[in-house]
Amino acid sequence: MSHEAGWAHAPGALRGPAWLREPVDADALVPQLWSSTAHKVDGVLHVGGLSVPDLVAEVNTPAYVLDEADFRMRARAFRDAFSAYDVFYAGKAFLCTAVAGWIAEEGLNLDVCSNGELTVALRAGFDPARIGYHGNNKTVTELRRAVAEGVGRIIVDSFDELARLEMITSDTGLRARVMIRVTAGVEAHTHEYIATAHEDQKFGFSITSGDAFEAVRRAEAAAGIDLLGLHSHIGSQIFDSSGFEVAARRVLALQARVSSELGVTLPEMDLGGGYGIAYTTQDDPSDPAQLATEMSKIVEHECRALGIPEPRLSIEPGRAIVGPAMCTVYQVGTVKPVQLDGGAVRTYVSVDGGMSDNIRTALYDADYSCTLASRSSTAPAVLSRVVGKHCEAGDIVVKDEFLPGDVAPGDLVAVPGTGAYCRSMASNYNHALRPPVVAVRDGVARVVVRRETENDLLATDMGDAQ
Repeated sequence: MSHEAGWAHAPGALRGPAWLREPVDADALVPQLWSSTAHKVDGVLHVGGLSVPDLVAEVNTPAYVLDEADFRMRARAFRDAFSAYDVFYAGKAFLCTAVAGWIAEEGLNLDVCSNGELTVALRAGFDPARIGYHGNNKTVTELRRAVAEGVGRIIVDSFDELARLEMITSDTGLRARVMIRVTAGVEAHTHEYIATAHEDQKFGFSITSGDAFEAVRRAEAAAGIDLLGLHSHIGSQIFDSSGFEVAARRVLALQARVSSELGVTLPEMDLGGGYGIAYTTQDDPSDPAQLATEMSKIVEHECRALGIPEPRLSIEPGRAIVGPAMCTVYQVGTVKPVQLDGGAVRTYVSVDGGMSDNIRTALYDADYSCTLASRSSTAPAVLSRVVGKHCEAGDIVVKDEFLPGDVAPGDLVAVPGTGAYCRSMASNYNHALRPPVVAVRDGVARVVVRRETENDLLATDMGDAQ
């Protein structure tokens, strides 16, 4: 439980979390937290064959550094491990035209959840037949476009949406390929804001209430709709496969009921995504091969017990592919030791970004790690808090980390595991300019999303125009 006066006054706050250990070598990287090409040379961080200080000398800070080789490696790992599945990259984690191209080249499908994401995918030349379209409140305009473009699957989330699709297909003579998103009543072990399969939330049709069965019945009866199957997503940043097991059991039981009562065999089932990654040493994610083995056994066992054929399965990894492939690089501006009650000291390391480029710490109480990226140090490590430059006490990037005690203004600090949702959820809070995304590979860097400029910031500001 949080202390009523906040984290700064909680008992033992300065000791740091139980899982955080003081490093033997403050210069060393913890490999599982970083992309596969990240390493240090004399204390200087290198990614993709490039020195990070040299890289940011060209693009400035803060900057997202995307390891293209690592991204592609993780995409292939899911493709190969789940070879009997359809693998959809969840574009909401991070999407730009370059990434959409990489996904296509590596043989994955793509999941989008807005008209804007669909626009990016189509701009990249992504085959719409390999796109899935999510969202709990798709408008008629959005659905018309999805149907007209030939999107491969629309994940239906409400009776209103089902009615809209019936109207659109009737008006246009086109057909819509759909999946019905169901809520399985699973309490995933994750933050409440990213748990999506319990009953009291906005997504999907409840299996328990009977709405899911009714949605299947209506979709199957609709003239212009091709019903592919059921979709379930239990949440994000999940390490325990037991939640997937319970969800699969309940969704397959619904599939068996559909077969028995409606005489319909649904050919597909989507188990969603949400596979966790290592943000800190407390996290122990499964690799794709292990996940594939566990999930396939679950589905095979349940289908055999229910006496139904196994549907073709699909999954939607996003964070697990792009999350570890990116780090964010900041420049230190202020180092402030703050004297607290009892003589304890907390060292605040302020950087030139913050909650405008990584809202996850403030929004989800997420934990991150970091390292001094621009030089080596032999100074004793001190427990530090890396904070941003915004006008919020909650503007924290890394809550607790050991950094060299001589960290100083002008140093570079890099935070791993920022590929998922950091750029996607970035904002212009305090009129900050969103950082660039720089892809690095084999010693070559290219900007795939440029830094915003003040002209971008003012482009939508109409002044006092009447």
